[in-house]
Amino acid sequence: MKAKDVMTPYVVSVGPDNTIDEVIDILLTHGISAVPVVEGGKLVGIVSEGDLVRRTEIGTAEGPRPWSLWPFADDAILAAEYVKSRATCVRDVMTLKVVTVTEETPVGEIAVTLERNRIKRVPVVRDGRPVGIVSRADLIRGLAAVEAAPFGPAVPDDGAVRARVLEILRSLPWASIGTIDVTVAGGVVEIRGGYHSEEERAVTRVAAETVPGVRKVDDHRVPMSVPHGCV
Repeated sequence: MKAKDVMTPYVVSVGPDNTIDEVIDILLTHGISAVPVVEGGKLVGIVSEGDLVRRTEIGTAEGPRPWSLWPFADDAILAAEYVKSRATCVRDVMTLKVVTVTEETPVGEIAVTLERNRIKRVPVVRDGRPVGIVSRADLIRGLAAVEAAPFGPAVPDDGAVRARVLEILRSLPWASIGTIDVTVAGGVVEIRGGYHSEEERAVTRVAAETVPGVRKVDDHRVPMSVPHGCV
């Protein structure tokens, strides 16, 4: 699944010369948390709720800052904070360095991008022009669509299911494949043997559950004790 499969097409944007009041009206009217800034058809920035949090109108412009750090504050930073908290024009408050993806970006990569940059949404661009946006909500909707979709062809038999389960487990260094026995009957996977940690046990179970044809996973393993002096 890629960005083009889950993205919300752009339905609204603003220009650098739009006012803050217009942006606020757009965010509230459309129920969104950010709006792209477009000039000449190209994405030049984005304005999000975070860009509008520090404002003089609501008494949040002067955020908590240890008084001892004021003498060392960079004048340019202080000036930028002053402008952003009082400006009336989009170009003065918008975020310029926008993280973007393309229509072909895998959703797994998008999830990592959102987490790494601590952002809630990422614009989708084509040749520098915005064509959509992927938010955390879009990823959840994509997941829901996959979960609701009818299952594809099942693996033909229990032997093939077992082979696939073992193949996946062998690819996981924490699976302790040498200490477990896997059997499959009627799509029910039974795992016996030992495990080193609850985390390892959970990973093994979930990995088995992802195999097409698996109806249930019964994990009968027991915790393994490590002999004194061994690592």
